[in-house]
Amino acid sequence: MLAGRLAWASVMASVVLVVLLALPKLSTSRALAIWVVVVAAFLLVVLVRHSRAHGGPKPSRRFEAALRARNNAASPPEELVRMERELVLGSADADHAQRRLLPLMRTAAAARISARHGFELERRPDEARALLGDDAWELLRPDRPEPADRHGRGVPEAQIAAAIARIEAL
Repeated sequence: MLAGRLAWASVMASVVLVVLLALPKLSTSRALAIWVVVVAAFLLVVLVRHSRAHGGPKPSRRFEAALRARNNAASPPEELVRMERELVLGSADADHAQRRLLPLMRTAAAARISARHGFELERRPDEARALLGDDAWELLRPDRPEPADRHGRGVPEAQIAAAIARIEAL
């Protein structure tokens, strides 16, 4: 089929060449230059049609398939990944827990207390302590002392999980 199309293109190109050479005001070199451009155009048309008919999936289908594959393997939300990292680092390093994890948890607890109970954690610490319980309050209290060993172990995962559960229960 490709050979038939190429033969058709060469016949058409020959007709164009004969017509161009028959024109009296056109030089032979200019006629040959036009003929070369016409032959190249015919060849491109034939090759594009052949590749579309026999070249496998169309580019748009490959693009759509790649997008579907990308959506199926979507990564978790960036904020969730960041929170998981904070939890892991906070349980591994005391300084990270003191400076990053516990303030983040304190902010969550303060927002929950403010929304559900109508007061600010720092303005009424006794009431906040009663809501959170002693264990969670020791982690989340605003005046929590610096750790003795900044590079030591952070807050145990079980203690973090219990404090998070307590915050969620507010």
